[in-house]
Amino acid sequence: MSAAGRIESLWRYPVKGFTPERLDAIDFAPGVGVPFDRVFAVENGPSGFDPEAPAHVAKMRFAVLASIPKVARARTRFDDKSNQLSVETDEGVFTARLDEPEGRRAFARWLQDFLGEDASGQLQVLAAPRAHRFYDDPRGRVSIINLASVRDLSERIGRPVDPLRFRANVHVEGWPPWIELDAAGAHMSLGHATARVIAPIRRCVATHVDPDRGVRDLDMLEALRGLYGHVLCGIYADIIDAGRARPGDDAEVRP
Repeated sequence: MSAAGRIESLWRYPVKGFTPERLDAIDFAPGVGVPFDRVFAVENGPSGFDPEAPAHVAKMRFAVLASIPKVARARTRFDDKSNQLSVETDEGVFTARLDEPEGRRAFARWLQDFLGEDASGQLQVLAAPRAHRFYDDPRGRVSIINLASVRDLSERIGRPVDPLRFRANVHVEGWPPWIELDAAGAHMSLGHATARVIAPIRRCVATHVDPDRGVRDLDMLEALRGLYGHVLCGIYADIIDAGRARPGDDAEVRP
């Protein structure tokens, strides 16, 4: 299959499960995802993660939207120069240095108070060692959403669907709806970088949560299953040739 499109927007999620940050550009490199994407995660009780032998851990062991919708109400911003995280809520602003153990402990204590009984376990902020990232799928370092697919879904269910429900790094315009689900194994351009499509993304209950209000208000899995016979939306890709990507750049899938 082939499809020509363009990058509409670029995003990263420095703390797994928390709010997105819009980017002006991404310098992609082979074997690496989006810089500073999912480099921190908040353990919700013991997860079994070993920083000396980092390996994939299931998302439900962390404080994420799938288990704690209220996480969306903690609006985060990470400064990768100073390593300072700022968290804004209706009650005020909290800041901490996440490159320092005490800063991570302070964020965990603040978040424990903020989430209250919604947090089932003792919270601990983990920093990804070396090249490890707290991805949902260890194969797919870059996640991509086709905005035409989201619009098609929105029209069929009769209500707006925010693309940010799908927490992708790259939003693409110009592809036909759902064509991306047949792209596994294809190469694609992302600006001046080249990627290989790994697989479609199987969705979970995190997509039920309104990313602004932090409440479950839409059964996304039932909508996908009932309308399309699957629970897929978006694709995972891996970078094979380095390059910079910006909004407006080409996003072309080719065999």
